[in-house]
Amino acid sequence: MPTPKRRTGKSRGRRIVCHPRVLGGKPVIEGTRMSVEQILGLIAGGMTVEKIVRSYPLLTAADVRSAVAYAQRALRDDIVVDVSR
Repeated sequence: MPTPKRRTGKSRGRRIVCHPRVLGGKPVIEGTRMSVEQILGLIAGGMTVEKIVRSYPLLTAADVRSAVAYAQRALRDDIVVDVSR
């Protein structure tokens, strides 16, 4: 089985896309079925960017950073209200 080619991380602009036919519209790295959620889970589980890139050859370090930046932007305006009182 041929080894997948790794994309270079050079100025690809936005890499996160949402399409209703890919993972139900979840944000994914363009051209893959790797969701932002999956990448955040790997990081939360202790994987480094380098290990993620080694484990998923279709991803670049820039892809992983794009996923984290996307999540940060998505949460930026969230307000947490304590309603337990």
